[in-house]
Amino acid sequence: MTKFHKESFEKISEDKRQRILNVAINEFAGKGFVAANINDIAKKAGISIGSLYNYFASKDDLYMAIADEGFRILEKLISSIDLSSGTVFDKIEKLVRATQEYSRKYPELTQIYHDLTSQSLSHMSARLSKKMEEITARYYRHIIADAKKEGLVGDDVNEWIASFCLDNLLLVLQYSYTSRYFIERMKIFAGHDALDNDERIVKGVMRFIRGALSPMK
Repeated sequence: MTKFHKESFEKISEDKRQRILNVAINEFAGKGFVAANINDIAKKAGISIGSLYNYFASKDDLYMAIADEGFRILEKLISSIDLSSGTVFDKIEKLVRATQEYSRKYPELTQIYHDLTSQSLSHMSARLSKKMEEITARYYRHIIADAKKEGLVGDDVNEWIASFCLDNLLLVLQYSYTSRYFIERMKIFAGHDALDNDERIVKGVMRFIRGALSPMK
């Protein structure tokens, strides 16, 4: 697995590592990559700029380490969900709820991931492993293919395209609890009280997914 920090970062205490990461997360999420200042991050973390560069080779690497931290937390959250039982729709609903939980609990990390997908930061996103996306895509295709055999999903549903649409839906949902633009967009499409009623959003999203995937009557 690619590491974006130097070995020296692993030799300091866990508390110090987390303090540095937390400060960097707040700075990058609040100001964006370009405006965030590496000197301010070091000062707020209580370390010298020299020490920060002793842990990370560049501002880019520090940002990538933060993005990687977000993936690690998301992967841990998803792995804690029981996806071994229930129908395809039960499993998808669990993922929808997990998306809401992660976005509300880690809004800064979600914002950083959103920023990372922009064209201006494409030079960095290219450095990220697509392992998470590949695992997720295979999982979606697997459960949809199995559901087709069970008659829960229409035979005419292409599991590759369906998995792409499903992942995009969850991605936009994730941004809709974090990004100011997507928050306002969600209010326009789902109502001004959309952020105050998670259960209504879950039920509405699942009704849409069921309608899209279920066999035509």
